[in-house]
Amino acid sequence: MRHSLPLLLASSLLAAAWIATRPSSGVAQQGRGGLAGARPTIEAIDYASLQLAIDALPPEGGLVRLPAGTFELDEPLRITSEDVCIEGAGTATQLKNTNTDGEPTILVAPAGFDQDNRARLWRIRLANFRVTGNERSGPGIVARGVNELFVDGVTVSEHGGDGIVLDNCYEDPRICNSLITYNKGTGLNLIACHDIVVSANQFEENIDALRCTDGYNLCMTGNCVDDHLGNGVVIENTYGSVVSGNMIEECQGTAIVLDRDCYGIALSANVIAHESADGIDLRDAHGIAVTGNAFPIVRRHALVIGSASARVAVTGNSFADSTIGPQSEKRLEGDREAGGVVLDGTSDIALSGNLFSGVGPKAIEVRGNVRRVVVDGNVLTEVEEGDLGSLDNSEIGDLISPATSPSP
Repeated sequence: MRHSLPLLLASSLLAAAWIATRPSSGVAQQGRGGLAGARPTIEAIDYASLQLAIDALPPEGGLVRLPAGTFELDEPLRITSEDVCIEGAGTATQLKNTNTDGEPTILVAPAGFDQDNRARLWRIRLANFRVTGNERSGPGIVARGVNELFVDGVTVSEHGGDGIVLDNCYEDPRICNSLITYNKGTGLNLIACHDIVVSANQFEENIDALRCTDGYNLCMTGNCVDDHLGNGVVIENTYGSVVSGNMIEECQGTAIVLDRDCYGIALSANVIAHESADGIDLRDAHGIAVTGNAFPIVRRHALVIGSASARVAVTGNSFADSTIGPQSEKRLEGDREAGGVVLDGTSDIALSGNLFSGVGPKAIEVRGNVRRVVVDGNVLTEVEEGDLGSLDNSEIGDLISPATSPSP
């Protein structure tokens, strides 16, 4: 009997603590008298569904923490308020899209965006969880009209549509440290976005890895792009951008495509390796710098500058086969094809300081009427020079090759 009072007191304290911390059926309550201004974290494990947990956020936003587990979704998980962070337990948190009517797994958009596409949400972060789909599902993550969106440490795989779609996410979208793989559409589809950071992600076996359309100021750096069924990076009607320091390998299409009035873009310090078709295809692009890239064994053409493109600087690049020393090849016979540069009806090109090693059938192929080209200071070894004699109103400077170099 002498222990009954302490036991009763302990039971009362536990009951009071449970009442104070249990989830409400509506909006989460404000801070409980501790830190002024603090909002409680929504623990999704305490709710009957993930959607109810997100709906419990106050209008001012907050943090929803997703537990480990696999959570099947037959309709999109919707986020319609701003200043929201949805954070999981890494890949142990899996959102599995079971929908077969083309719906996305996660939809982030202001309420009424379909009626007013000028509506906006601000400051949404999605972090540290896995999103998977099926062949008949839609995209993984769709964000419409979201400014300062941040996707960090998220795996997006196996959807019937694109992996991630950002539609009119105009201000400062950031996609970082994420894995985007095996989706039946484009890995990351950027539509009318601005000041975009895409950094330190891995893309594998989507159709195209990334498409940036009608945008501005894409900064794509430090990504690994591998084994795509279509193209690697496609940029259209976009200016003032940089694609730098990326590893782009074994696309069945072309590694980088610039089309539809692109201008003012730097393609630099990328490794574009073992592509089935072309390395870089400038279809409609002006004021472009192609600088310091390595093009090992790009099978058809390493760089194509088309008739709708002009004013391109091509400097300090290496166009090469798999030679690793005197009479030594890394690749087996039949896997050594390496293309050079094609100038197709273009004009105003500076082609200088590049290395052409073991590429073919020509180091520089000229098609149509190519005008105002400066070719100077390039090194050619084990290659056929090309069609430089057919250039119109151009200047051919030094071409250095073993046959013309002075003996030491």
